[in-house]
Amino acid sequence: MIGYVTLGTNHYEQAAAFYDALLAEIGASRIMEGEQFIAWGVSPTKPSLGIIKPFNGQPACVGNGSMVALVVDSAEKVKALHAKALALGGSDEGGPGPRGTSGFYAAYFRDLDGNKLNAFCMQS
Repeated sequence: MIGYVTLGTNHYEQAAAFYDALLAEIGASRIMEGEQFIAWGVSPTKPSLGIIKPFNGQPACVGNGSMVALVVDSAEKVKALHAKALALGGSDEGGPGPRGTSGFYAAYFRDLDGNKLNAFCMQS
């Protein structure tokens, strides 16, 4: 159902480098870009994640309660994405581990602009 999600940035080049390195961890690369935006994905027909300079020219800001969740297929990849985000200068919002009793395993972090993301997998 979701085609793509964009995150506003005030630090375009730094954000591009952050997401180039972070999303390479899960096999994603740039699939589209222009002067104002870059989108990463694993295929043009699958959901993608992008950064964008706000169209209205105002500063980008973090949405309170907004988060992008990146699904992966193992706890090891959850741990790797969380560690990579922190190594790239992101901040910790909750280390890797099980959440609840439903098999949901996740880690939470923020990018360089303060946008909140998580990496998760479902364990049986």
